[in-house]
Amino acid sequence: MNTIPLNREQVDKLISANKIKSVGKASIREVKKIVDDIEKETGVSFVRMEMGVPGLPTVKQGVDAQIQALKDGVSAIYPDIYGTAELKHETTRFVKNFLDVEVPEDACIPVTGSMQGSFASFMTVARMDEKKNKLLFIDPGFPVQKQQCKILGIEIETFDVYEFRGDKLRAKLESYLSKGEIAGLVYSSPNNPAWFCFTEEELQIIAEVANKYDVVVLEDLAYFGMDFRQNYAKPGVAPFQPTVAKWAKKYILMISGSKAFSYAGERIAVIVVSPELYEWHTDYMKKYFAQDTFGRAIVYGSIYALSSGTSHSVQYGLAAVMKACNDGEYDFVEALRDYQKKANFMKNALVENGFEIVYDKDMNEPIADGFYFTFNYPGMTGEQTLNELVYYGISAISLDITGSNQQGLRACVSLVPHELLPAFEQRVKKFNEDHKK
Repeated sequence: MNTIPLNREQVDKLISANKIKSVGKASIREVKKIVDDIEKETGVSFVRMEMGVPGLPTVKQGVDAQIQALKDGVSAIYPDIYGTAELKHETTRFVKNFLDVEVPEDACIPVTGSMQGSFASFMTVARMDEKKNKLLFIDPGFPVQKQQCKILGIEIETFDVYEFRGDKLRAKLESYLSKGEIAGLVYSSPNNPAWFCFTEEELQIIAEVANKYDVVVLEDLAYFGMDFRQNYAKPGVAPFQPTVAKWAKKYILMISGSKAFSYAGERIAVIVVSPELYEWHTDYMKKYFAQDTFGRAIVYGSIYALSSGTSHSVQYGLAAVMKACNDGEYDFVEALRDYQKKANFMKNALVENGFEIVYDKDMNEPIADGFYFTFNYPGMTGEQTLNELVYYGISAISLDITGSNQQGLRACVSLVPHELLPAFEQRVKKFNEDHKK
């Protein structure tokens, strides 16, 4: 603690060398590079909360199955672009067991991580109808998804849902979808970055408005089952992971292997397309794709053009993990509770030392402790808070880059080792002592 706060001149020089004027306005990867440089120069280990990277071991059943697949020679063979039969089968079971939704195996399509899943989905959804060429993002959200739209030339609309929870959400969605320009709406639940979760009533509202205006709902379930206030880990037994698929006619679910199964490095996920959307067809799609039905267009058009299929061996790995979950042999939620424990400690340390949690409620209920949380220091903007925290060996990202209208920072607990938690508490205490009025 004798080195905290860090030498400002030294830190400022390193920030300047990265061509960054304000850490509080930097992207996730830019913050990472700056902190890497500061750690190397000063020898001080940061409490690193900028990257949403899983910090737990990969599920053993998956690793064993992937190794066996490699030994069996699948690395020499192109995977079927539709996905392996094993993964499609276990995904159908998984969706039924943990979402209580029935989908055909054809509609479960492996992708190279949810990042590719969203890219392919955006590319296809925005080319379904000549009159509907925009996507609506319910923010805050994952910044790179908007970057994907920019690359694709897809126009977007956005709004911060902070003031529009519950019944207020219906009128807000109506104000956008009623114009007839929105092809799809996008959100995550649990939310990245704020960790709030839409209630079943809110998900039903989203579905009803989307159905009314024939809009595709793209639900990012990157943090499947990680609302630790409920136990969603019992196959075929309520409670189930809440999902818009209960009510929406046209939807795409993105189920990632990265967080729930700590399978981030192999880039594996599955998109689940609703039966109605999968079979939907129009001649307009032939302007971009060889096929005029959505299911075939996204597989043989978008996914084929992006990667010609998903890594072969890891499909066997994810299938094995899902099978273990489906058979009740593996409790994936219990394995993730380390995130909950760290978040609880860190949030308490912040609040006890003058900070505030920004997105703190789901309606009238406190949000869960989990992978992310948001916080800020009173009297400062989010940008100012992050700019100052860097001198105290703490990193995060500003909510400004997530589409949020709130002032604050997004923190991810995954890469914070337990041995650094006392240092985190000491550093936020020192920050408060130096900045309180």
